[in-house]
Amino acid sequence: MTDIPNGAVLRIYLKESDKYGSKLLHEELVARALEAGLAGATVLRGAAGFGATATIHTTKILRLSSDLPIIVEIVDAEEKIEAFLPEIEPLIPSGAATVHRVRLVRFGDTNEPEI
Repeated sequence: MTDIPNGAVLRIYLKESDKYGSKLLHEELVARALEAGLAGATVLRGAAGFGATATIHTTKILRLSSDLPIIVEIVDAEEKIEAFLPEIEPLIPSGAATVHRVRLVRFGDTNEPEI
């Protein structure tokens, strides 16, 4: 087990239909995080939520076009996350993000570079 005390999690809140050019925005953000050499990224699809438009988006069966909420979580050292924010700002026309300081714990022999 490796303990990394200066970690951070970046959470970017989007809608499922958000795009960057012809690509889904959450896919573009994950690709950019990989290109930037960040430690990891995960896309989470929400069952329900609302944002700036105050419209509730849900998975209810009668609403086939629900435009569900998406959270892109990216984890790495705090300084790398802070440096990444200006790179992705132009990609996101509207949305919100949070940055949380965390203690990162890595398990096992991952053969991955240290953060």
